[in-house]
Amino acid sequence: MKPHAITICLSVAALSLTTASAQTLSNDALVKALQLGGQVIVMRHASSPRETPDAKTVNADNPTHERQLDQTGQTTAIAMGKALHQLQIPIGQVFSSPTYRALETAHLAQFPKPITVAELSENGQSMAATTDTQSEWLKKKVTVLPKGTNTLIVTHLPNITRAFPQWSSGLADGEALVFGPDGKGSITLLGRVKIEDWPKLHP
Repeated sequence: MKPHAITICLSVAALSLTTASAQTLSNDALVKALQLGGQVIVMRHASSPRETPDAKTVNADNPTHERQLDQTGQTTAIAMGKALHQLQIPIGQVFSSPTYRALETAHLAQFPKPITVAELSENGQSMAATTDTQSEWLKKKVTVLPKGTNTLIVTHLPNITRAFPQWSSGLADGEALVFGPDGKGSITLLGRVKIEDWPKLHP
């Protein structure tokens, strides 16, 4: 059977540049890189309705009635976590927005306990609401590559779009950007993976 393939965007330059080339790779190249560790995964939280839950639908651990994941978000977050485990992709530190829906994504995926970071929070629905400080924090964080494991960051679309406008167009709920070394001493985008595609990957 022909292995499932995903589209991988491969940059030939450092993060400070806005141009990037793209090519399609089979999934095994990305999976093997993640299995070895040394990558940073930046993901948008899983699917969540814009409406806050009412008294009947609010989760028991969501006393302030923040936005929470819908059924699709819950299902795909769980499936993503299982897929990473089955693929033997190690996850080390997890950094998350302090919002409930971001933390719920990490919890349902059974990632290590996340470290909440104010710079990953959402200040509003528009990209303009995300500050330069938040953007710089995220851009700097993807250059800190762990050894033997992968760092995972859960945040919001405005944060990712402002930090990486050249690579985040059309980023879907739960979709991830995977950053790693380019082999030339710089950090580059290795791929984009939709949350529902993790279970489709094979080593």
